[in-house]
Amino acid sequence: MSPKYKKLAAQVAKIYGANAEKRILAWRKLIDDTKAMPIIDQLTQVNRFFNQMEFVDDIQLWKQEDYWATPIEFLGMQAGDCEDFTIAKYFTLREMGVPDEKLRLVYVKALTLNQHHMVLAYYHKPTSIPVLLDNLDKELKPASKRNDLLPIYSFNAESLWLSKEKGRGVLVGGSSRLSLWTDLNDRFNTMTN
Repeated sequence: MSPKYKKLAAQVAKIYGANAEKRILAWRKLIDDTKAMPIIDQLTQVNRFFNQMEFVDDIQLWKQEDYWATPIEFLGMQAGDCEDFTIAKYFTLREMGVPDEKLRLVYVKALTLNQHHMVLAYYHKPTSIPVLLDNLDKELKPASKRNDLLPIYSFNAESLWLSKEKGRGVLVGGSSRLSLWTDLNDRFNTMTN
């Protein structure tokens, strides 16, 4: 593990406590240990790792209506809402070398809960049905098997799409249009540089 991340883990310990430092080190170990694995194993390991965290609403955890935590904040608190689970999985897979064009953060309506939710989609090929990583349904499943989710929009580091009934959606611009995403990236870059 690089000295940069050992230093980061020590800084996290000062803010969130010694157990948070262990979680940061375990996260970095996950990245190092699974980087060379087949993609299905990477997806499974990342999903399993983060789904150990506790679900807590933003208003309770961050005293804000909507807050997108960095993976470091999420691991520090050992809790977050669906966006935080999804964001942590996205950043981790990107760090493992998964190309951005294969990943999308997908804002959906969870029909059985009648509330908005976020999941991470992995596309093996641009035209393939994505595999979803989720904190509600902890098993990796193709989107075609998740009739409980209604996609609204999706995004990655570069682009933003409005969903349509079938297919990958309609490109509507850059993901920089999402202020929560821009703010999150600014905070994450500050923490890790």
